[in-house]
Order: sequence, then structure tokens, then C-alpha cells
Amino acid sequence: MKVEIINKSKHRLPAYATDLSAGMDLRANLDTPIVLEPLQRALVPTGLFMALPAGFEAQVRPRSGLAIKKGITVLNSPGTIDADYRGEVCVILVNLSNEPFTIADGERIAQMVIARHEQVEWREVEVLGETERGTGGFGHTGV
Repeated sequence: MKVEIINKSKHRLPAYATDLSAGMDLRANLDTPIVLEPLQRALVPTGLFMALPAGFEAQVRPRSGLAIKKGITVLNSPGTIDADYRGEVCVILVNLSNEPFTIADGERIAQMVIARHEQVEWREVEVLGETERGTGGFGHTGV
């Protein structure tokens, strides 16, 4: 699928690392580094602007390496970029570690997955159909 994109960053466009990758790394586009103190959050620009086709969204997700090694994650995970949004793609990062973390220009800060979605038309009813599970949730099947 083809997607229109404007790259105002100093970095190459996001790309798939392998033939079977679902996500593409997003890079910070910064004039000066950002220091994230423990529990601090920041909106990190990427310099990317895009026009997704109707019926698609971009999901912004944490990078597993940053999460496990540094405690850095995407706060509103997954963040959604709607098809009608034309602003800069930015990433809300939070530092869940006990150490400050410096985000440098060009740092791979998140991954983006392009996904198809549907819009629903609600049909209000008085009763829902029965299932074996019923209302069971939040660990009802045991350990």
C-alpha cells in the first residue's frame, strides 16, 4: 500500500527491519537532547507528517528494547494516528525507571504499525446473546 508522507526530519523514512516485520521504528527529531527524569513524560517530535487512506490507522507502540533495558515506554500505548490527522507524528514517552534517560536526536523511540480498522454502527438491543463465557473476565479462568 502506498502512503503519502512528508519528512521534515534529519533522518531517513521509517522502514521495516525485516521482511516479516509488522512495525517500523520512529526516530526522535530533536535540535537538543531531552532528558527524561524518572516518572517524567515528554512529547517527542519525529518530523513526519502523513496521509493515511480511509479505513487505516497508525498505531504507535513501545520498542521492547527500550522498555526492558531502560524502562522507557509509550504512555498512551498504543497511540492512534487517524487517517484524517495531518499534523506531525509525535510520541508521548514516559520514563518508568529510577534513572534519568537522555533522548538523543535520531534515537529510535517507538515503533509504528499501520493497521486496517472498521467503524461500527451501533444497534441498541435489550438483551445480548448468551455465550459459554458469559460475563466472566479479569482472570475468571484461573491461573
